[in-house]
Amino acid sequence: MLSRISQLGARLLRENRAVGNLASSTTSYYRGQLSRRFVPTKNILFSTATTSSDHDDGSQSKEKISVTFVNKDGTEQTISVPVGMSMLEAAHENDIELEGACEGSLACSTCHVIVMDVNYYNKLEDPTDEENDMLDLAFGLTETSRLGCQVIAKPELDGMRLALPAATRNFAVDGFVPKPH
Repeated sequence: MLSRISQLGARLLRENRAVGNLASSTTSYYRGQLSRRFVPTKNILFSTATTSSDHDDGSQSKEKISVTFVNKDGTEQTISVPVGMSMLEAAHENDIELEGACEGSLACSTCHVIVMDVNYYNKLEDPTDEENDMLDLAFGLTETSRLGCQVIAKPELDGMRLALPAATRNFAVDGFVPKPH
């Protein structure tokens, strides 16, 4: 990258010398000749962050769906989940015991959930290879198992029921000690 910039600078110097626009004094060169080529026409600011007013421009409240979590002891808890939020985030916001040791980075299987209705399971995006690799490590794997961090709320999932497995495999907590290579 640096050599490309150096080449570009050398090219500009050669062009200016050939045209005769380069002043002999370095001071005047920086004040006038070169800076005229690179004067920005206007400043443009970019940001990936949004302000709170950006969220309120559309509808008054964000669309939500209803999801029921069936806990390990069989009790059920129905929550409202905003469209676009993962089931892992929704569970954490509502004090549901879905672990998520890797915080949704697809590095564990502790947010394993079981979609209780195959019709809802079929409405989900297909799992990626990375998700399938992590699901292979999950305790109590079923045909409708998914990682909660990868199940994203969308309107067609309204009414979905998710079961939490009886246990998780969290090697860091369960006392797993990897053997040295």
